[in-house]
Amino acid sequence: MLVEKESKLAIAGPVGSLESAINRGDSNAPLSALNAVVIICHPHPVHGGTMDNKVVTTLMRTYRDLGVHVVRFNFRGVGQSEGVFDNAVGELDDLLAVITWVKTNFPQSPIMIAGFSFGSSIAARASYSVAGLLHLTLVAPPVERYEYDRDGVFNSPLCVIQGDKDERVIAQGVYDWVTGLKSSAELIRYPDAGHFFHGYLTDLKTDLTHILLQQIPH
Repeated sequence: MLVEKESKLAIAGPVGSLESAINRGDSNAPLSALNAVVIICHPHPVHGGTMDNKVVTTLMRTYRDLGVHVVRFNFRGVGQSEGVFDNAVGELDDLLAVITWVKTNFPQSPIMIAGFSFGSSIAARASYSVAGLLHLTLVAPPVERYEYDRDGVFNSPLCVIQGDKDERVIAQGVYDWVTGLKSSAELIRYPDAGHFFHGYLTDLKTDLTHILLQQIPH
């Protein structure tokens, strides 16, 4: 399956195929022995979110360079993915289908999930369906608009990344939410970053790498 560094494929979703890409993890990197797979969810489809979003591809490179295989996909109705936008309901079903595909094709691999903005809510809700989830990363999570946690507890280590000058998400609401969680969470906070982390993507990669190496046993 992972012959090339990046492979494009279609994964069967609930309402048709889902345009997807797999990036092979660096075989000489610190987490490569885990043979883990991370699934990354992109931002809001109606506002131009795709799996090629710069924050999403920064996340991809972060995990790839740590030795983790990366699966990105377009939600229904985005790019070549079939179907139409379904207000975070069908999109959760899309992610669950991708998780099933990963479990089938990488049966021995632990799974991680990450998501940016709208995609972080889909990632958070789907995280409860993965037994033994290795890690969850939520970037700029609009916690005031979507469901995230169950009684303040996640079933894996969590990292939340947020900028103070986010023009689409209430930053203080995110910080209050993280503080109120009952399970442990690491927060990466950028005082001058906006929603798309312009000028901070290199820092995001560096800082998330550090946190992942701390939170994931290897």
